Amino acid sequence: MPQIITEYPQFFTATNLEWKRGLEKDEYKEVVIRSLRFLVESKRIILYAFVIMPNHIHLIWQMQAGMKRENVQRDFFKYTAQRIKDRMALNEPFLLFQFLVNAKDRKYQLWERNPLTVDLWSEQVMIQKIRYIHENPVRKGFCNYPHEYRYSSALLYHTGIDNWGFLTHIRD
Repeated sequence: MPQIITEYPQFFTATNLEWKRGLEKDEYKEVVIRSLRFLVESKRIILYAFVIMPNHIHLIWQMQAGMKRENVQRDFFKYTAQRIKDRMALNEPFLLFQFLVNAKDRKYQLWERNPLTVDLWSEQVMIQKIRYIHENPVRKGFCNYPHEYRYSSALLYHTGIDNWGFLTHIRD
């Protein structure tokens, strides 16, 4: 059965609080991966591209029919922040302390509020954003070629192989 889409794909960027490196370790990146996998498998989103950097993420995603972006974002942020906070508390309390905010509604905050979301109105703009996302680790000196960076969808666009098992190529 074809997927029913009600919104445009979106370029989404979320940063860690004050650009701190809350996603530096692979175990924290894996929490983000698990959340993205869940969102795709539960038919909340279609995920076209992503990169997870040490202090921010970029995605190109599209809400599935009946899904509200605000709810999906809230669930994504809540799940990832809680799991990462729990791991930091066990393994790196000094790092967790950097995310201490003592706000009315929370003691710690991993993600900055008000992430960037931009509707992508054409395939041309979508391709431009995918290139931008995939080049991010190269620009930061983490690798020489986009497909060499593990926590990215670049391999799908370089080889056609979805090593994550939950991505959709924009041409599919």
